[in-house]
Amino acid sequence: MLNRTQSAISMQIKRLEERSGTILFHRTRALVDLTPAGEGLLGYARRILVLNGEAISKIRECRIEGVVRLGVMENYASWVIPPLLSSFVNSYPHINVEVDAGLTSSMQDRLGDSLDLLIALHPEGQGDGEFLRQEKPTWAASASYAVDDFQPLPVALYPQGCLFRKWGIDALDGVRRNWRLAFVSQNHAAVASIAAQGLAVTIMMEGYAPYYNLRPLSEKDGMPKLPVADIRLHRSLNLSQASALLADHLAASLRQPS
Repeated sequence: MLNRTQSAISMQIKRLEERSGTILFHRTRALVDLTPAGEGLLGYARRILVLNGEAISKIRECRIEGVVRLGVMENYASWVIPPLLSSFVNSYPHINVEVDAGLTSSMQDRLGDSLDLLIALHPEGQGDGEFLRQEKPTWAASASYAVDDFQPLPVALYPQGCLFRKWGIDALDGVRRNWRLAFVSQNHAAVASIAAQGLAVTIMMEGYAPYYNLRPLSEKDGMPKLPVADIRLHRSLNLSQASALLADHLAASLRQPS
């Protein structure tokens, strides 16, 4: 099995016994069997071989090269993805990641063409791809902003095609709230800045308002309730090894505990 002669194996065993200072085999004319010390060493030897295989595999993985093109929502690109990429690049320094941030609804058709991976927003319980977590959108405004029920509500939103824009308009119309579109931009930071100046209210994922000096608004502030969004990971067919590694890393990092 080892492609060694019997004498060569015997010499290796003898050297191992000399190095360990103990007898590893009981030897008789009819039988060669392990001593208790030999049985103990055998368990360690098997673990050492497994660890050696893991080490070689990991070293080879670190040499993987390639470019991965990732599409993602803008706030995720700013706050969520960078620390995850930092830990990934530490393990795979030869993989380059190109991040395309914006409205993910317009990126679906690019998967497999100009995008390898896509982290996208979907209505709760809808959409294909791998479910990662849920995000709750919330209305947000500057700390000093006071909702005036007697005036059209100024809102700062994103272009048509944005799920949050649709939900916000549907929610306002659903409660017959008078509103006006005060500002539109595809840039998440620009929309948030308008709201931070007290010029309008906007919609963003719950928990991100403090990053933009905004406060969340609720039904107590007279704002209608918004639906919950699913975050899903989409992988193109025939992923490269580099893309598959990043996909698995993002999925493991972002997936909500069950």
